[in-house]
Amino acid sequence: MNVVSNSSWLVAALLGAMAVAGCDKEKPAAPRAAPPVSVLTVETAAIPYVSTFVAQTESSRQVDIVARVSGFLDRIAYQEGEVVKEGQVLFQIDPKPFQAQLDAARGELQAQQARLSTATANLGRIKPLAEVNAVSRADLDRAQGEFDGSKAAVYSAQAKVKETELNLGYTTIRSPVTGLASRSEQRQGAYINAMSENARLTYVAAVDPIWVSFSVSQNQVARMRELAASGQVQMPKEGDYEVELVMPDGNTYPKRGRINFADPSFSQDTGSFLVRAVVPNPVKDLRPGMFVTANVLGAVRPSAIVVPQLAVQQGPNGHLVYVIKQDGTAELRPVVVGEYQGEKNIVIAAGLKAGDRVVTEGVLKVVPGKPVQIVPPGAKPAEPAGASK
Repeated sequence: MNVVSNSSWLVAALLGAMAVAGCDKEKPAAPRAAPPVSVLTVETAAIPYVSTFVAQTESSRQVDIVARVSGFLDRIAYQEGEVVKEGQVLFQIDPKPFQAQLDAARGELQAQQARLSTATANLGRIKPLAEVNAVSRADLDRAQGEFDGSKAAVYSAQAKVKETELNLGYTTIRSPVTGLASRSEQRQGAYINAMSENARLTYVAAVDPIWVSFSVSQNQVARMRELAASGQVQMPKEGDYEVELVMPDGNTYPKRGRINFADPSFSQDTGSFLVRAVVPNPVKDLRPGMFVTANVLGAVRPSAIVVPQLAVQQGPNGHLVYVIKQDGTAELRPVVVGEYQGEKNIVIAAGLKAGDRVVTEGVLKVVPGKPVQIVPPGAKPAEPAGASK
């Protein structure tokens, strides 16, 4: 009897344990807690529409310095690579041969002036005598011819003096503009032939103001016209654009420029047209040939929607954001993005409207169609009721 009783007790205990285990397996799992997210309520605002281009600087006036007369280079009178002033002496060609030519021309002029004086006096004496037939008509014609020839010779001698004065002046070569002077292509003592290639001595590049040039493609022009026609972008009146430069180190250049030229035709090689801006450069920070970023300012998006870049996800068919509906559940919505706004935001061109609540933090935890817990940005979510501490 004791053995049978003990066996019954064991069977009953095993059955009870199995029943309890069965109950545990059938118990439903606890519901998943709503993920905490931060949201941004969408508002429209007027913001600048900035077009960005890769640009290059160039001198607003670059002048080649070329010798006009031949001779030996006596002196290089400037510091190569430094700023020179308008009218400053750059080179000196040996002036002595030209001074001798000028002296000879002046002597010839004086000789011709003396002959003119003699011819004038002779004509003055012959005319009264010819009127009373005291001298022949041939004598009068001869005197008149000598006078006219002497007068013409004086004009020729004066021109020769002027020419030699110019040549002497050309021996001193001055800068026609204020700017940066390049290195000298000829050395002191070299013979400069004004009729050959070595007549080019250097160049001076004006850098204040400086020009900044960039190219605008056909696609960019078409895009701007499309945005303007749809009212998404308003262009400035009379095309009054400003140009802001960003230096290679990421700093913004303190002076802004204005567009002063746009090529009327597209390049057949690149399909773009050239645009040029003039920018003040008082401290010469900008040098010709530099690559910079040009931000063209002046256009405005009158009703723009801007969200943080972290709120926008990249899907297989485009960009997406999570929008929280009125019932507190998340909706995955496709959007069309525009240009970046600052370092952290991006413009939404289509897909959102004012009043939409967009998830900005906790995006990776959101499940479409499921509820979320909205918390302030940077806040920790509240713990569920009854959670152990």
